[in-house]
Amino acid sequence: MNQAAALHGCRLLGAFADEHDPLQRALAMQARALGIAVESVSDAGREQIYCLQGQGLAPTHCRLTGWDDEAPRAISEFTLQAACGLMAVHGRASGQAQAIDLDYLAHVVASLALTGLMATALARLRGGQVTDCSVSLPAAGLQCISQYLAGATAEEGAERLPAGCSSARLRPPFVSADGVVFELETLDAGPWLAFWDGLGVARADSSKGWQGFLLRYARAIAPMPETLCRTLANLQYAQVVEHCSAVGMAVTPVHQPCQRDILIPVGDTPWSFSLHRVTVPSRPCNQVLPLSGLRVIESCRRIQGPLAGHLLAMLGAQVTRLEMPGGDPLRGMAPLAQGCSVRFDALNGLKAVVELDLKSASEREQLRRNIAEVDVFLHNWAPGKAEELALDQADLAQVNPALIYAYAGGWGNAQVPVGLPGTDFTVQAWSGIAHLIGQGEGNPGGSLFTVLDVFGGVIAAQGIVAALLARHLHGHAGRVDSSLLGAADLLCRSRMTRIRPLSAGVFRCQDASLAIDCCAPEHLETLARLFDFPMPCAWQTLREPLALQLARQPAAHWQARLLAAGVPVAIVRQDLAELQQDPRLAPWLAPGRYTRVLSPWRFT
Repeated sequence: MNQAAALHGCRLLGAFADEHDPLQRALAMQARALGIAVESVSDAGREQIYCLQGQGLAPTHCRLTGWDDEAPRAISEFTLQAACGLMAVHGRASGQAQAIDLDYLAHVVASLALTGLMATALARLRGGQVTDCSVSLPAAGLQCISQYLAGATAEEGAERLPAGCSSARLRPPFVSADGVVFELETLDAGPWLAFWDGLGVARADSSKGWQGFLLRYARAIAPMPETLCRTLANLQYAQVVEHCSAVGMAVTPVHQPCQRDILIPVGDTPWSFSLHRVTVPSRPCNQVLPLSGLRVIESCRRIQGPLAGHLLAMLGAQVTRLEMPGGDPLRGMAPLAQGCSVRFDALNGLKAVVELDLKSASEREQLRRNIAEVDVFLHNWAPGKAEELALDQADLAQVNPALIYAYAGGWGNAQVPVGLPGTDFTVQAWSGIAHLIGQGEGNPGGSLFTVLDVFGGVIAAQGIVAALLARHLHGHAGRVDSSLLGAADLLCRSRMTRIRPLSAGVFRCQDASLAIDCCAPEHLETLARLFDFPMPCAWQTLREPLALQLARQPAAHWQARLLAAGVPVAIVRQDLAELQQDPRLAPWLAPGRYTRVLSPWRFT
């Protein structure tokens, strides 16, 4: 069946009238991509309550909450990134704490809200008593940096990586002599070392560079020796490509969106559904969490797939994770707590684990027998691997026709250059996202925060829940694909169609920095009135006198005063270890061997 019809007949009612509001736009974009019609309700905006309805569905509601249990007033993308530590993580390698210039958290919150609504509707179809849910914006922001928070709060060997701790210049992406900004990628040391050997770089420097390059996924920094950056800056891009080809290392330019659009147009949806009519199994929901009674088998590595499984577990699913004999090597990546990587545990601690050798025919047969009894099979194997193992959707449908087969990939069906791996930083570069991020900062491009792995995991879970709802609502099951490129396209399309220019900034107070966002005209008027600035005034003319005023008092003083006046504001959290001390964030955090981020959902 057509992917656009996955949830045909469903409607999402709520506030959609403000075309400037990033969250409203994100909700509408994602709902329509799932086949859900959008209807604006005039009185829904202030309370931020959204309702999912449809033939065969009892109405379910999702309430968005802000700094407390109330509607998210005086909160914005910019200030939420500041308060939840995302500015600090992004700023580790970009010179200073600063926002990622995308509607990033707006789309994460929209995805979590729709996922909560669909999961609640699914529970009611399965006889559950849950009727409504809420999603916390601060908890959504914290969920995005959960791995980094784990690393910063580990009992032993906690990482202290403040914003600006790594050079914004000596890091990927690189720049060639002819001005091409480009990204390199390899997951093995061999091609990396051979590449630099061929360019005459000392092995000591290339080895040091490899350590930074390898850990960029975990630490959001990739410090490079200056000799490496200088060597590449003296080469034409064509020469870089030639050297990469000789040693088996991938390379891609950082595309501008217009360049990328010529290659493959920016997509309208991050999901692809291929569903068929099935006999729906009986799966009663007997507990409060909406996915209780559903079983998931996950075979994923790194971030995107494991985060999707983690979110499904938070929703109540019984998730069993497959690992190679001896366990996933990433379990041993420092910092550790009780012998396990805290970063790994932050994404996998809610799952059961079974070790399985997929190279063994007998163990693959055992996996097929297990899949006959589950609801979801999720993997992020390399392209072609599932077919090679005879574990593709067509194979598993023979043992379980009602199975939701989910693939969380890199490129989806896009025809990209052969051999270009679908990893976060490569997809950032190729998709145009890296250029959009760098454009707002004056840097070559991209973030070393795993922008797409995290959002890709969120939308993978969302697609799975949508497919489960379609199974129980319409009697259809089958395959759902999501990808990092699909996640990038959603963010790209949102960023390129943004109407209102940014009127936001980070200001230094007596003791800390403060993020202020005048995302509506009334915020600017309120700010001018509070500080006795003449009206009318533009944001750019107000910045300098505002900075002088703010420098005279502590950040907490101004935060309280501006919040009370309804202006979006937040102290810029530089040290992730201090997030627990913020009373507005503490309810969503659980200190222990490391600080865990709790579920962003509440169900009633």
